[in-house]
Amino acid sequence: MDDGEMKTMGLLTRWKTEHRVQIDEYSFIIHTLVRNPLSAVGLLIVLGIVVTAIASLVLGPLAAWETSSLGQKLLPPSLEHLFGTDDMGRDILRRVLSGTRISIEIGTVVVAIGIGIGVPLGLAAGFLGGKTDEIIMRTTDMFLSFPPLLLALFIAAALGPSITNAMAAISITWWPWYTRLVRSQTLSLKEEAFVEAARSLGASNARIVFRHILPNCWAPAMVQASMDVGYAILTAAALGFIGVGAQPPTPEWGLMVSQGRIYLPVYWWASTFPGLAILVAVLGFNLLGDALRDLFDPRIRRQYWT
Repeated sequence: MDDGEMKTMGLLTRWKTEHRVQIDEYSFIIHTLVRNPLSAVGLLIVLGIVVTAIASLVLGPLAAWETSSLGQKLLPPSLEHLFGTDDMGRDILRRVLSGTRISIEIGTVVVAIGIGIGVPLGLAAGFLGGKTDEIIMRTTDMFLSFPPLLLALFIAAALGPSITNAMAAISITWWPWYTRLVRSQTLSLKEEAFVEAARSLGASNARIVFRHILPNCWAPAMVQASMDVGYAILTAAALGFIGVGAQPPTPEWGLMVSQGRIYLPVYWWASTFPGLAILVAVLGFNLLGDALRDLFDPRIRRQYWT
């Protein structure tokens, strides 16, 4: 081995040493995805949905989902229109792709609001306890006593049919799940030795909560959030199907299924392809949630490193 090869090997060894933590983390992620191929499928589906949503946002007018041609209405799937056309002559594939951005927006907004409300309330209830815990949890139980879809339907109907009101209605029903989840985590974590050590060193309650407890609550919250994006999309589609969500001509998947159902079973493609889009999106986010659960599971990590 000449001097150049030795120098290259030395640089490579030093780089591996300096980035050992990152290399080990990446190898664990690859191992987890290989061990459970469905997790990789979910990741690919979600990446495809996100890329499609970004492309729909960037291209904008090129999507042309509002363009209609009554002379081409209810055409079956073909090379020109892969998903066929609807009752207004609009290309269903374009509308499904445009609806991806709307569905992602609904899912992320609902989950973000749910986390923004539920996580602080869960931290306060679990850490402070007493009357604070009682008030927060009884309020949470009151919201959880109603089926989420039914409660969202009542709120959306009261606010008026629109996609914005639908997102607000779904968000109101979503935060209690994060409150209960974070509260249970906080109750467990605040008795741990590292929290007691921080308290004995004079750390303030705020520092203990935000420095030691909250970071350890993010893993289960993120797993729940990844699956809730799919459920939020499904709930918004249900509201759109009923007629209290998105309104025409918005290319929202649930609304497209509702508009196409009157032509079943003859013109089956009008409802089938938007319905399949909902199925794939919900499945992808659920599989992604399973992958994140495996990645954050300390037992799987211990098995990997031993």
